[in-house]
Amino acid sequence: MNSKIKGINTICTHVGEVEDKQFKGAVSPLYMSSSYAFQDVDVKRYPRYFNTPNQEGLAKKIAALEHCEAGLIFGSGMAAISTAVMAFLKVGDHIILQGDIYGGTYNLVVEQFNNFGIEYSFSKGTNKAAFEELVKPNTKVIYIETPSNPLLKITDLKMISDLAKKYNLISIIDNTFASPINQIPAKFGIDIVIHSATKYMGGHSDMCAGAVACSEEHREKIFHLAKNLGGSLSDYTVWLLERSMKTMGIRVRAQNENAQRMAEYLSKHDDIKAVYYPGLKSHEGHNIAKAQMKGFGGMMSFELKAELGANLFQKSLKLIKPSMSLAGVESTVLSPAETSHALLGAVERKNRGISDGLIRFSVGIEETEDLISDIEQAIKQSKKKHKITSS
Repeated sequence: MNSKIKGINTICTHVGEVEDKQFKGAVSPLYMSSSYAFQDVDVKRYPRYFNTPNQEGLAKKIAALEHCEAGLIFGSGMAAISTAVMAFLKVGDHIILQGDIYGGTYNLVVEQFNNFGIEYSFSKGTNKAAFEELVKPNTKVIYIETPSNPLLKITDLKMISDLAKKYNLISIIDNTFASPINQIPAKFGIDIVIHSATKYMGGHSDMCAGAVACSEEHREKIFHLAKNLGGSLSDYTVWLLERSMKTMGIRVRAQNENAQRMAEYLSKHDDIKAVYYPGLKSHEGHNIAKAQMKGFGGMMSFELKAELGANLFQKSLKLIKPSMSLAGVESTVLSPAETSHALLGAVERKNRGISDGLIRFSVGIEETEDLISDIEQAIKQSKKKHKITSS
């Protein structure tokens, strides 16, 4: 592959593809074998060692997209997160985490880290002071997520990178909401980039995967834990993921445009209490997002006026799907209080600003006129049903 290739769509399409030397097919062949020769070979391949032909190829694509030296593919986003984080922590170490993060990551920390003798602290904000005040002599890792799930909070990547270097910490980011199409954390000095590849990399709501991109040095450390934990991905799913990533640039840019239009529409709607989207000038992190992102992403959250009811509204939708995941080509909504952040508990959700009426909106590639029409009819139906039950 030409090392001078820089175009994002060209990287998505070509970097890391496996050459079909026998039949010269246009797409990567799929190697389904779980057993490879060990004698007279340059590489002893084994699926759990993340080095089958398809695994290696896709890792190169993800590394290229994130401007990193190396990558690893995992069976889920949480497999990627848990393995990457734990690779740099041991008994007696301390980790600082952004307070506003994915519920699954929060659960991993509060439910498991005490068992391993690992200390942790969550920031109460996203500015420098909120993180720096938590640094201890035994702090080893600083972990962030920007834009965050579900309130789309923005954290300054350069600030985190500088802070990590000042205290000799490993900086890790969950870059899922942005995708490498919109944000390249390595350009700002972040050490390790993690994705739930189930989301924008997969993009079609039909697979589960995770990814890590970093330096060769950090990759080796993560790999040595990963091969023991066994969170590898089947080659069939690896092949599907590589196929899906070929269109990621086109998909994500379309979702960026749609999300901006939908955020502007919702922010002016009389029945919407609040909209959280970094592309809006009213968003508290807009200027930082504008400086470090190429696009503001396809994710947002909003709150309806209380009397409409989040569940009633979502049940009234006909085109937009109430669904557990995000980032597919189809638009979806969910209530974080009932799904992604349900295990936090009511008090912790309230402390984080996650209300029961908050709706997370993953904007797809449909025509925005159709999405607006669906929301309008759902609000109308919600009002009508609320009036009936109230009378």
